[in-house]
Amino acid sequence: MTVLVLLDHADTGELRATAPELVALARTLGDPVEGVWVGAAPLPAQLPSGLSRVHRVAVAHDEHLAAVVSEAVAAVVDATAASAVLLAATFENKDVAARLGALHGAGVVTDADAVSLELGHVVAGKTVLAGTWTTRVEVVAPLAAVLVKAGAAEAAAPDGVPTVVEHTVAPSYVGGLVEVVERTERAGTGRPDLASAQTVIVGGRGTQGDFGPLEELADVLGAAIGATRVATDEGWIAREAQVGQTGVTVSPRLYIGAGVSGAVHHRGGMQAAGTIVAVNDDPDAPIFEIADYGVVGDLFTVLPQVTAELRRLRG
Repeated sequence: MTVLVLLDHADTGELRATAPELVALARTLGDPVEGVWVGAAPLPAQLPSGLSRVHRVAVAHDEHLAAVVSEAVAAVVDATAASAVLLAATFENKDVAARLGALHGAGVVTDADAVSLELGHVVAGKTVLAGTWTTRVEVVAPLAAVLVKAGAAEAAAPDGVPTVVEHTVAPSYVGGLVEVVERTERAGTGRPDLASAQTVIVGGRGTQGDFGPLEELADVLGAAIGATRVATDEGWIAREAQVGQTGVTVSPRLYIGAGVSGAVHHRGGMQAAGTIVAVNDDPDAPIFEIADYGVVGDLFTVLPQVTAELRRLRG
């Protein structure tokens, strides 16, 4: 079976960090594995290992619109007779996958943390009900569109640019309804994207609005900064940093919760992390129930000590 991977990228052509993981996961499903690149940005000199071809789709409309991207992916599905499409589990791609489901009758699975092929059908693993249940979803439709969380597979080293196939797609009436007239780029923090970061440090009520110790540790670890709903509701940090059932779902290799109680709606967005470290001055905080390592103490004392020790070890 042919498997497609949507290669998310910035205007500059910089790949999203999850792209190599998706390609590695796609190779466990079928062969060939082919990439879909939407827009005019130049292909990078190195692409994820395992791609036999890359379909570069030029679109006659704004390439950031979900309706346009979904029609571009649908065109490549038609051209390749693909049986599965893997996408990074982002807010934008959930819209793309939903539209792809409507265009092609695809079975759509969101926030998967595992994907396999069983008896000819794609089967996705995911947690539901705030992380209290682990489920397996079998896609019986001819096309499976699976949104995969970061960290679901080990990425191989890049190995050059595969064969490139050019496509041009004119948007449909629906795809052309919206026009972007202006775009203002948000100032970067230099830290990785929260949804795809391998290390995430989350602050909760216990920070009292002071994320300084978390940011210093994040700079040492190359981590993304997240927050609980309480912290965003209080205005201590931007809303897009919220991790949880009503925010971003993360599955990093390392999660560090500082001053996070571990309420069920937050646990639903981070429980799939590889290793969970909790720092809280309340020994009865619920987060200790799922933590691999727990430190009962004041985060303003513990985190600076961790940061200083890491700096010492790294010379």
